[in-house]
Amino acid sequence: MEKAFKALASNPRRRILNHLSGGPMTVGEIASHFDMAMPSISKHIAILHEAGLLHRQKRGQEVIYSIAADNLANSMYAFLTPFCPEARAIAAERALTGEGSDTPS
Repeated sequence: MEKAFKALASNPRRRILNHLSGGPMTVGEIASHFDMAMPSISKHIAILHEAGLLHRQKRGQEVIYSIAADNLANSMYAFLTPFCPEARAIAAERALTGEGSDTPS
């Protein structure tokens, strides 16, 4: 959970997630939304991936990134459940239905 929140503390990384909310993208497609050098974009993407917030899929020579929605949701629920009754109820329901059981790739 700590890695996820550390990754989310960065505005560029939150913007990357926002762009990916529209669907999977390559690094080049993500970079086209930023006025930032490609190595910087790649570093932000790597941090999000290491935190378990992005899935990575290789297609030929391209790497496609998408949001690891279940991992992001699980991190939020884990943070909120100690003091938020609604989050406890949602987390319990997700556990019963098996939602959010995917592991990051």
